[in-house]
Amino acid sequence: MAEYKLILPSMGEGVMEATIISWLYNEGDTVNEDDSVVEIATDKVDSDVPTPVSGKIVKILKHKDEVAKIGEAIAILDIAGEGEAAPVVETPKAEEPKTEVPATEVVKVLEKPLATTSTPQEFSGDVYLSPLVKSIAQEENISEAELKTIKGSGLEGRITKEDILAFVKNRGTSTPVAAPVQVTAPVAAAPQSAPVPVSEGDEIIPMDRVRKIIADAMVNSKRTSPHVTSFIESDVTNVVKWRAKHKDIFEKREGEKLTFMPIFVKAVVKAIQDFPMINVSVDGDKIIKKKNINIGMATALPDGNLIVPVIKNADQLSLSGLAKAINDLAYRARNKKLRPEDTQGATYTISNVGTFGNLMGTPIIPQPQVAILAIGAIVKKPAVIETKDGDMIGIRQMMFMSHSYDHRVVDGSLGGMFLKHVHDYLQNWDMNTEI
Repeated sequence: MAEYKLILPSMGEGVMEATIISWLYNEGDTVNEDDSVVEIATDKVDSDVPTPVSGKIVKILKHKDEVAKIGEAIAILDIAGEGEAAPVVETPKAEEPKTEVPATEVVKVLEKPLATTSTPQEFSGDVYLSPLVKSIAQEENISEAELKTIKGSGLEGRITKEDILAFVKNRGTSTPVAAPVQVTAPVAAAPQSAPVPVSEGDEIIPMDRVRKIIADAMVNSKRTSPHVTSFIESDVTNVVKWRAKHKDIFEKREGEKLTFMPIFVKAVVKAIQDFPMINVSVDGDKIIKKKNINIGMATALPDGNLIVPVIKNADQLSLSGLAKAINDLAYRARNKKLRPEDTQGATYTISNVGTFGNLMGTPIIPQPQVAILAIGAIVKKPAVIETKDGDMIGIRQMMFMSHSYDHRVVDGSLGGMFLKHVHDYLQNWDMNTEI
């Protein structure tokens, strides 16, 4: 029997491990080259892993809900048939396995009492942390400044579980370094939810993995950023007329649908260029001004969950390029074809709540961004039209927009002026714009 070790492939920059969701085949089943054999999940993206060879699955090494590292074998395939002796075939691993810390030591380290009680640590993203390493850092109240002092032994110098556990173990014995005293207001402990009574006939539905991630992200964002929301109503009649004029031509020429989203993204990009301090992140008492304009696009999935694929360098794309990028990301999001890098690096996010017939909403900021725009449904309304002959009433296409922003770094003037510029670009849309 010639054995082939099926390796968990690279899932993109910054992704070091994945969770097994389910196997699409069982031990003993025969698979063909390029067949998807297992569903896996990273922090945000679910995807399938195909086999690069044909053969029979003789042993599954990583089962449902277990975590596998990039480059680690997850199954063994027989690729030559039983009875034939042959050497083991294995694809190169991303890194050599590290010596595991004994379980008893891990337990002792994780059970050490914290010196202080605080809300979970938030990290800027400058230091890559796997979900496991991040959870240990939060549990042990390790600051981002401390993390930057740890020399990682993983791929490209990344911090591994062993690195952070060794740091925690030596942390209590090392001589503490005096840090500047900062006077801060006391942080109230997060309130504990009281048990919810369950009555006869009630149905208990466990959260799935994605819903848990969304719930944690939303709660953490509210704890991190003081949210303020501004609203504006825009007359988008020109936008509606322009799209109606060009959508059939565009679809015939490009084979792509022309939605309103490329227009909204173009207006947001122009407003960010006018007010670049919206395109920032916060790291402690530092503001990181982002060079790239990467627009997150909140997308509802068929299972009711939400994912935010990212249009990279949106300022460098034409309307046609934006339309193609948006359609591609939306299609792959709904069909579980996104790569991990497709959901990383957003600097500003748009949520189109109008898709569900909602007039407006108060969106929650995706960390570590500092603002998000919600776009409501376009509705025909009577409105005042200013003409050279005086004011008159007409039927116009009206739309609400709501802009939530982090009041730590975005004041009402900046948040409001940014929203007004988006409004102006849409309301004064040039009917001669080329696509």
